[in-house]
Amino acid sequence: MSLRAVIFDLGGVVLGSPLHAIRDYERERGVPHNFVNRVVADTAPHGAWSRLERGELAMEAFYEAFATDCRAAGQEIDVRAMFLRMGEAARPRPSMLGAISRLREAGLKVAALTNNWAHDRDERGDLGVDDGTRALQDRFDVFVESSVEGLRKPDPRIYELVCERLDVTPDVSAFLDDIGGNLKPARAMGMRTIKVSEPVEALRELELIVGMSLVGD
Repeated sequence: MSLRAVIFDLGGVVLGSPLHAIRDYERERGVPHNFVNRVVADTAPHGAWSRLERGELAMEAFYEAFATDCRAAGQEIDVRAMFLRMGEAARPRPSMLGAISRLREAGLKVAALTNNWAHDRDERGDLGVDDGTRALQDRFDVFVESSVEGLRKPDPRIYELVCERLDVTPDVSAFLDDIGGNLKPARAMGMRTIKVSEPVEALRELELIVGMSLVGD
């Protein structure tokens, strides 16, 4: 069956990687490598990070709650400073934006499926820490955010939701994510999956699936 839809994670795929920003923060502060991601995984689905991405915690409450999770695991983390670094890293990748445009021009449906967080406003009305997603919505046919839906990857229900809104079945869909654990449920449902480490390499792999050029002029 030919492909009808391509689903993109945002951070680490369409945007610069928050994982790289976290890695740099850990290295500079002398925090053990991959400590933050281990805390996120070990405390899921009830820890502060999971609750933030399901829209159950406001940012201000999250900062202290996740610091407490990290403290319980043996490290002091300045969560606000780390998230500022993550926001700075969340810049759109031109190669991915170009590929998304080409897919839509060719008649394929394109969706974003992102674990993100709601954005608090401070007393001046300014948005707080940004994850880079808000300016991208018009580039997709469907835009699914964990903080809006109350579901987060790798919960299978959020993959079912994005397929429902695209009006496609998983077996005619492809999904790109930079986290292997987020790809497993999609693959189990029948989606073709691509783990994104380097954007152009991932797009070359996607080219083989869709049968069209997505990289370069």
